[in-house]
Amino acid sequence: MTDQNTNSAEFAEFEELSAGHAVRALSATEEQRFTELRAAHPEWEATARADATVAARLGEAVLPVEPPAAIRAQLLAQIAGSLQTTSQADDARADDIQTGGAASAAAPFSADAAAAPEEAHRRRSRRGRLFALAASLVLLAGIALGTVALTQYLTRPAAVVALDEVRAAPDAQSASVDAAGVAATAYWSAEKQKAVLVAEDLQPLSAQQSYELWFVREGVPISAGVFEVESGTTTALLDGDMHSGDVIAVTVEVAGGSPTGQPTSDPVIAIPTA
Repeated sequence: MTDQNTNSAEFAEFEELSAGHAVRALSATEEQRFTELRAAHPEWEATARADATVAARLGEAVLPVEPPAAIRAQLLAQIAGSLQTTSQADDARADDIQTGGAASAAAPFSADAAAAPEEAHRRRSRRGRLFALAASLVLLAGIALGTVALTQYLTRPAAVVALDEVRAAPDAQSASVDAAGVAATAYWSAEKQKAVLVAEDLQPLSAQQSYELWFVREGVPISAGVFEVESGTTTALLDGDMHSGDVIAVTVEVAGGSPTGQPTSDPVIAIPTA
């Protein structure tokens, strides 16, 4: 009976240590004890492997992203409060067993019998809390990832938003040219009343110059605003209404656009839409 109780107590201890090892929550002393029990009881290896698998799957659930400070602090505070409350409850149950009074003194075997399942309950409780903590940290990373993705979506440039709208329109059209190593595509939709230029590898200009967009309508240029070059892909929304058959053009002007309202240089990009 004594050997059986000892093995049962040791296995309960091993379960607790195995869970802590899986989520890297053990102290150096606890880690040493886990290693000793693992070596002494190879029949318990399945438990350690199962715990490691669960912890690994939790870690792979989301990408590692730093969560917002306020959300992280709030959730960790709740976790800490839960751990403290459960620990206090465990201590209270332990006190009840140790101070069983005359009944315990008269029947020491009964007290031991009561203490054994209580100790097992305490260990299972802590084991569960360790995995709950790991799951909560994964949840934090998931919240952070979702927050980052949502923030990026909501702060997209107006030109990118317009491009998505135009491409999704049922009457969306496009035309492309390749001019001096610059691949440029115009997207437009009469339903959305928008036109967007997308250019690859457009060269940056000096601070004294700007790229200016134009609708060229029956040979007459109409300014559609200026834009700045971005690294790689540049997306620019044209100001004003596009008419059927317009040519979408780009010229190099003084900073802020042509002061006369007319192009002062030859187009570096010209995309016929008819």
